[in-house]
Amino acid sequence: MEAHSIDNLTITCEKQGADNYIKISYPFRYGKYSEIKLNNYTFQFNLNGEIKTILGRGEGWLDASEWLKRNAGNDWTYFAAGGYTGAYDFTGEYYVPCLPYDSNGIFGHNRFDSPEVARAFASWHQLIDQLSKINKTGIPPKVNNFINRVLLMGPETLEQRAQDLHDIIGGRVSVLPPDTRHVEYDVIPLTIADGCLYNCGFCRVKTGNGFKLREKKDILDQIHQLKRLYDKDSLNYNSIFLGQHDALFAGTDIIEFAARQSYEILELQNSVMKHPKLFLFGSVDSLLRADKSLFEMLNKLSYETFINIGLESADPETLAQIEKPLTGEKVTRAFKQMMAINKKYNKVEISANFLYGTDLPETHMPSILDLTRNQLNHFHSKGTIYFSPLENIGSIQEVKNKFTEFKSLCRMPVYIYLIQRL
Repeated sequence: MEAHSIDNLTITCEKQGADNYIKISYPFRYGKYSEIKLNNYTFQFNLNGEIKTILGRGEGWLDASEWLKRNAGNDWTYFAAGGYTGAYDFTGEYYVPCLPYDSNGIFGHNRFDSPEVARAFASWHQLIDQLSKINKTGIPPKVNNFINRVLLMGPETLEQRAQDLHDIIGGRVSVLPPDTRHVEYDVIPLTIADGCLYNCGFCRVKTGNGFKLREKKDILDQIHQLKRLYDKDSLNYNSIFLGQHDALFAGTDIIEFAARQSYEILELQNSVMKHPKLFLFGSVDSLLRADKSLFEMLNKLSYETFINIGLESADPETLAQIEKPLTGEKVTRAFKQMMAINKKYNKVEISANFLYGTDLPETHMPSILDLTRNQLNHFHSKGTIYFSPLENIGSIQEVKNKFTEFKSLCRMPVYIYLIQRL
């Protein structure tokens, strides 16, 4: 891991970061990557030579403990420290992902509007231009190969590769499960079913399509194409997201097929990241219809599995207003099923979403507290409750105050749902 100085660049190939995702209050890097330092910026690249993160230092950067990160969908995220303790109380993480699109607005202004971020991107383009003009005479082969990979992965290529990803899986992932925060949202997406059961009136991320299962051949084709697309950098991934919005309804056979084939074909056993994870969404009906064989199967896989269920409310009036075709009694049964599964299976964890909005009935919040406090006789550390703010949330400070109050009363972990796409 020798650093090479070329012109005014410092290049280090194949650095080794941490091999396990942890909650930590300072910048941390995972897996294998290479980096180039130019002036006050550090640019880090994945094993394919694609830009992964940009860190700034000193004058001209917002905060030395914050950074920009790009995902496989070619979206950039600004990871803001947010006062560490405050950020952790609201999100369960020490950093708040600030996105360039309309999401997570309760956490302040859009970092992408700042001149500091604009200068960071300009410096990245400057770096590409400078690399293209380097005299490569006498440069070690490993460094030369790395530079060539970076030059191949310019902005237009990165955009095309993101489009290739979306073409493979059948479209952009409009929302990732909130539990993917545990792996810093670094997941390989695989579509095993399109659409969802309900297409609720309030939902901003629905496709509008009804539920339709994918064939095994289609799933297998996706996995092989994903392996070719992620190429060398698949070594840095240990987690799979089974999409789209209700993969749990796909049933035991398809879920097991997709999970096992992904693990074997993508060679997750060789990942530099330990403790592989499987993420998927589920609905109230898919949870209630699932028998124990499904969860016993999941518990035997090589993954730790996280399933996120959209409960939204246990209040009949609220369910009618948000156009969710469920009864309060069904939601209550699903919540009890969630708690029973979390208690029984050590490698399966189910989390739940509830809505927050100023226009919801007064009976909405008490219905949630009845489930998450009154019906529990002690604190349960397993099974997170996520609050999803609607578009009309009123005062940001009021949202934070009500969230803090609810969190103090709830007998489960409670965090804000950070909408993140891929």
